[in-house]
Amino acid sequence: MSSTPDSSSTDPQRQKKPTTTRIVAGEKPKNRRRALEISLVAGLVVLIGAGAAVASVTLGNQNKPAAAPTTAAGPATDLKLGYFGNVTHAPALVGLQEGFFQKELGATKLSTQVFNAGPAAIEALNAGAIDAAYLGPNPAINSFVKSKGESIRIIAGAASGGAQLVVKPSIASAADLKGKVLASPQLGGTQDVALRSWLASQGLKTMPDGGGDVTINPTENAQTLKLFQDGKLDGAWLPEPWASRLVLQAGAKVLVDEKDLWDKGQFTTTILIVNTSYLQAHPDAVKELLKGHVESVQWINDNKDKAPDVINAGLKEAAGATLPTDVLARSLGSLAFTADPLASTYKELLDHGVTAGVTKQADINGIFDLAPLNAVLKGAGKSAVPAAGLGTE
Repeated sequence: MSSTPDSSSTDPQRQKKPTTTRIVAGEKPKNRRRALEISLVAGLVVLIGAGAAVASVTLGNQNKPAAAPTTAAGPATDLKLGYFGNVTHAPALVGLQEGFFQKELGATKLSTQVFNAGPAAIEALNAGAIDAAYLGPNPAINSFVKSKGESIRIIAGAASGGAQLVVKPSIASAADLKGKVLASPQLGGTQDVALRSWLASQGLKTMPDGGGDVTINPTENAQTLKLFQDGKLDGAWLPEPWASRLVLQAGAKVLVDEKDLWDKGQFTTTILIVNTSYLQAHPDAVKELLKGHVESVQWINDNKDKAPDVINAGLKEAAGATLPTDVLARSLGSLAFTADPLASTYKELLDHGVTAGVTKQADINGIFDLAPLNAVLKGAGKSAVPAAGLGTE
């Protein structure tokens, strides 16, 4: 179910489906016109799962954006949006399925690319293959720090919650993880940082190359499920729906629910970011994207009975398959969808990245540009969200 019967038939913009490119390891782009555009991304994605190799890209080359223009360059002809086939990206899934983005963008053509983890999306954004992306906060922070504030701006939140460390039933405590093999979606990604920083807090050392007291193998999520089922992994720190899939389909148990590590259980899982150059050149297109985003978040929260079907339709398009009812229900039960990026948590997120060894301590003032979002929220009769002293609001 991708839309209500009376909505898609009356609005011609709702009938337009954005062109989607799935970024999958080892697979060449089917659209030859996009091949050059994403060629810089493909090499990184092929390296997903190879920790040391990914580290050299994630921590070195991903933060070299083109020089940003100082004035707007006129109406945007297109907007290229990245997102993941995860339940934590439900605002993107729903916004695409229900046509909210394209409706607001109007004549600006929308195209999309699907990624597995944030560092790969950051690489694509800084290479110019995409203009905006839904991803976790830590890759965004790392890009901002490495580029000295030039690469990206966080323009909205999308989801809070929905990440867990799930393990074999025989593992009862952090001490039991010594000598074990765990997985995360990608080195430097939000769940990877959460896992490494939590292990450090438990006195367990990890290394980007896989060494240390606990071995962490950055692994594509679907492979993580298979490896766990085959007994080749002891656990993984994962976003939804993958944590739920390991629990319900592979017999894992929850060792750490990340919400228990944060004040009031609130932590950012998914945000919406934009390339700084695109934001400066096309502020109107960014505002239109945000209108679609806010509409999508509101629709999810207002239509809890319909949302699972629409999200599943989006997952099928993005990841190639729908989720069983129990997996989707468990996933959605651990998530809250909000346009608030929870800016007050970002200094702690930066500290986690430093502890994990994927970024350095730095001033992240300016990482947020929430003025366009707050203008949209005001127009919709909603309260503004704060930048916590880390940017404009």
